Amino acid sequence: MGEDAEITGLLHDWGKGDAKAGDALTPLVYDELHRCAERLFRHENAGHTLQPTALVHEAYAKLINVDVSWQDRAHFYALAARMMKRLLINHANARNAAKRGGDDIQVTLDDSNTPGDSTDAILLELTDALSALEKFDERKAQLVELQYFGGLSVKEIEAVTNLSSATIGRELRFARAWLKDQLAGNDQVTQEA
Repeated sequence: MGEDAEITGLLHDWGKGDAKAGDALTPLVYDELHRCAERLFRHENAGHTLQPTALVHEAYAKLINVDVSWQDRAHFYALAARMMKRLLINHANARNAAKRGGDDIQVTLDDSNTPGDSTDAILLELTDALSALEKFDERKAQLVELQYFGGLSVKEIEAVTNLSSATIGRELRFARAWLKDQLAGNDQVTQEA
């Protein structure tokens, strides 16, 4: 608990403009951010052009410029997870656009996916399903995002959302079933979610 309190204190000080607190925070959160990024890359192809370390650095660079009142360490990691998710989605969209020639019109005789396409397609399909879930039930979508993209435990999700663990478990079970139904054609996505 000592490190959690230290991180929370540094986040509060950093949010008030203390640059030294931000410098002290970096080594304390870096390993957890890297573990989160590694979880996101666990099912990516080995040749993915974005690597966990680059994702952490890019997300952290964006986080240090965010004007937010940090609640605690779980709040920080939840926002970091969202940031990494957005970066991965942007990267997947850019790869798909480049693969298809950007704005060029291409005519092909073969629509088969190349090996690197499947993980981008899975991420984009999952993102679309999460967006649909968010329109249906924003809280359930947020819980899936915190657990899947953020790698937060139920205890950490409790701290971020102020929901009970029973409610979180119930909502996540429903969300997984809903997503599984939405993604019925893609077994790899439903196993991940």
